[in-house]
Amino acid sequence: MLNNQDFTQDRTKYLGGSDIGAILGLSKYRSPLDVWLEKTGKVVKEVNNLPVRFGTFAESFVADEYSRQTRFSLSLQTKAITHRDHSFLVAHIDRFAHPLNADIQGEPTHLLECKTANPFAKSEWGELGSDEVPMSYLAQCHWYLALTHLKRCDLAVLFGNSELRIYHIYKDLDLEATLLDKAIDFWQNYVQKDIAPNPQSTGDYQTLFQTESPGKVIEADEKTAQLIAYSYELSNDIHAKEEEVGTIKQHVMAVMQDAQELLYQGRLLATWKKPKASFRFDSKRFETEHPELFPNYQVPIANSRRLVLKESKAASPHQMPAPNTLGD
Repeated sequence: MLNNQDFTQDRTKYLGGSDIGAILGLSKYRSPLDVWLEKTGKVVKEVNNLPVRFGTFAESFVADEYSRQTRFSLSLQTKAITHRDHSFLVAHIDRFAHPLNADIQGEPTHLLECKTANPFAKSEWGELGSDEVPMSYLAQCHWYLALTHLKRCDLAVLFGNSELRIYHIYKDLDLEATLLDKAIDFWQNYVQKDIAPNPQSTGDYQTLFQTESPGKVIEADEKTAQLIAYSYELSNDIHAKEEEVGTIKQHVMAVMQDAQELLYQGRLLATWKKPKASFRFDSKRFETEHPELFPNYQVPIANSRRLVLKESKAASPHQMPAPNTLGD
């Protein structure tokens, strides 16, 4: 979904297919808060970067390979497709598919979405020809079906440089209605009202509250004090488990001694090898031998805020709140 996008287009003006999965909390890389920050202009993301340019290059190859394997002709949609009632709902289509030798100016039979994926991520994808694709991609394909009113979207994914898989996603009116409702709600109640959605991770909280107020102190409520005390009990349990794992590793080392691999009935259980040689810059030596140059190479680091919980005797185990009440 890259060749047909204008990198100068203001992404704060619309919600697209790559946003819907994040809005629903289905993306591994973006949260609803990330989308909100971008759409409200609080964070400007550079989209014309190396990964995007590589994606543009790879998209063409995936599309050509899909056409070769399926015998469908493909056409580009250079303009964004906009919802007829809501101009902020937009789709950038990778390709429209047409029967071989058909007039590509005519009506397409279905859509094609092109992806590349790490070969180690194959477990996230289901049976070839099914609709068992990562949920954020599934939402994206249904988003395009909703805005184009076509009934099928093929998703072609290239794993590494060795395997192309093709998946088929078919129209689901109920699901598409849900996606559109969620997107409209997000735009009207969060973006337009400039109200941040609830953070969903510690990373979200770090992003939302980057700035601290020097000297500001607040009083915790009883629930917060109990949770912090409980966190130390959990931490102690984790440390105990880590020590147990350390003891097991010592046993394995004693068994392996100078062996590089440990097998059991032909199955690899463990390896104990030196990694490849690596190199690091000796900054101390550089500072000593070139003191006049060293200050020119010092770059200040913008550290993020670090949360440190302090151990307290404020609560006992039986006072801990139930896990399902933590977000109340």
